[in-house]
Amino acid sequence: MQTLTVQELDRRLKSGEILQLVDVRSPDEYRAGHIPGAINIPMDRCEARLDDLHASVPVVLICQSGRRASMTHELLSAHRADMMVLEGGTAAWMAQGLPVVRDTVARWSLERQTRLVIGILVLSTSIASLFWPPAIAVPIFMGAGLIFAGLTDICGLGLLLAKMPWNRPQTPSPCNPKPATSR
Repeated sequence: MQTLTVQELDRRLKSGEILQLVDVRSPDEYRAGHIPGAINIPMDRCEARLDDLHASVPVVLICQSGRRASMTHELLSAHRADMMVLEGGTAAWMAQGLPVVRDTVARWSLERQTRLVIGILVLSTSIASLFWPPAIAVPIFMGAGLIFAGLTDICGLGLLLAKMPWNRPQTPSPCNPKPATSR
């Protein structure tokens, strides 16, 4: 497996070399800060999205620390021989003070919001059931909901959270043409 240091990648990009930067982290991690010009193809989607990679341009796989990029390299090495892994990933890039692109709207993913709500409900109602036994029905219901969501890829709580005001797209108003940058 061929690797690149942050310094090597920076030098090659500044010299005008054309490389396809592929960030294999989750969309939320990507939005939190990625190397300019990198596209986001999460690790679990890389095999399905091989056609999104330019056939004649070498690929640099990037993640937070280099571990997922190395795993992705193993998955794709049979399909592409011209892949490299960025040593230390985005964390090393940022540690060198190199530029990153960040999403200006800080939002938690629906998956993260769902995990938080379920965790709070399961923990609080499990404790409550020590004093009021019928409360045990809530963690049982949540467990059944997780099984259903895992089998069908339909999450009722996720659908409900998606309708919450903080998860709606920000649209500029006539009085304020710039969308707010934080909530």
